[in-house]
Amino acid sequence: MVALLLIVFVLAAPLATAGQPATKVARVGWLSGGSERQNLSYIEAFRGGLRDLGYVEGRSVVIEYRWSEGSYERLPRLAAEFVAMKVDVILAQNAPAVQAAREATRDILIVMTVLLDPVAAGLVASLAHPGGNITGLSMVAPQLVGKQMELLKEVLPRLARVAVLGNPANPGNAQQVREAEVAAQALGIRSHVLAARTPSDIDAAFAAMARQRAEAFVVLVDAMLGGQRERIARLAASHRLPSVSGLRIHAEAGDLLSYGANRVDIHRRSAEYVGAILKGSRPADIPIEQPKKFELVVNLKTARALGLTIPPSVLLRADHVIQ
Repeated sequence: MVALLLIVFVLAAPLATAGQPATKVARVGWLSGGSERQNLSYIEAFRGGLRDLGYVEGRSVVIEYRWSEGSYERLPRLAAEFVAMKVDVILAQNAPAVQAAREATRDILIVMTVLLDPVAAGLVASLAHPGGNITGLSMVAPQLVGKQMELLKEVLPRLARVAVLGNPANPGNAQQVREAEVAAQALGIRSHVLAARTPSDIDAAFAAMARQRAEAFVVLVDAMLGGQRERIARLAASHRLPSVSGLRIHAEAGDLLSYGANRVDIHRRSAEYVGAILKGSRPADIPIEQPKKFELVVNLKTARALGLTIPPSVLLRADHVIQ
């Protein structure tokens, strides 16, 4: 009798398991205008944030990655792939990626990570009440360009002419250009805006800097320019031009200074947005946050190569000094 009951239990067990609802594996699509190589630290920060929330990759969440490698015209096709895959959330890194995702779907929820000013870009109604299917974190990078100009002026008190290198293909470029021009005028500096839509435009931009006798330059926040950071640093060194940007990766590549939002922290915090949406929250009801951490990076190796002395007032404020 005992043996018979045991056989019945063993046979019934698979049936009972099969009848239980399977745990849904969440699918997150990471859409970027940049490359995987320039995002490795951000990927790990985001994955760490998901782990802190209890998500286990491969078991409770799967992350799919799509990179446009600085070619923004590829983003609509990549966004369409996520729509076809029916991902639960799209994590869009920058303005071109957010725009491509929004044009691809109004149903799939979108979390942005490093958008400059989503209200000015017309992507959300307001920071407090985004509306629609988009929420996330803003970088407020345009407002930081003025601070970057001030840092250049602090390091180069006699600075009179500065070039501003941006990418007009990036919807956030115009805002940064306006901020740079306002800051330059306030500081008594002549500014020249130079465009680089593709990597092949960068050499011509530096040739223009030489013709205009620029004494330093600002690199605006852009995925394509970020992907070309080593090349930009080499050209800056050969032209002996000090530079500042809003991304730490530029200073790490050899530019003189960087000041901007801590993007590692932003990507870790973006996991909280994704987690909230996966649990049922609507993006329209989740306020867009602005950065909580900023970082100043000084590359002393570059300063020495340029024969510059970084003022103690700048060094004391630095979060990281590259020797």
